[in-house]
Amino acid sequence: MTTSPDGGLTWARGDRPFATVSADGSNAEFGLDPAVAEAALRTPDVSPSEVGPGWVRFAPAALDDRAIDRAVAWFASAHRRLQPRN
Repeated sequence: MTTSPDGGLTWARGDRPFATVSADGSNAEFGLDPAVAEAALRTPDVSPSEVGPGWVRFAPAALDDRAIDRAVAWFASAHRRLQPRN
């Protein structure tokens, strides 16, 4: 995990980032498999990220249990997506 000058956080696997959280914690972005990203875009509080294809921006109005569940699942999915393949 690295911290940007503005206080945002970025998680990477090797040198490939897979998730970020803004400094104020108001949004997170996840690099997902295209099919997962497409499904995520149909859920509340999600929009395409400016990072690039497969990335979504999640900015929930409230961090209720459902929002937390989605964030945790997308974080894990983004991390798994970058695991080395044999």
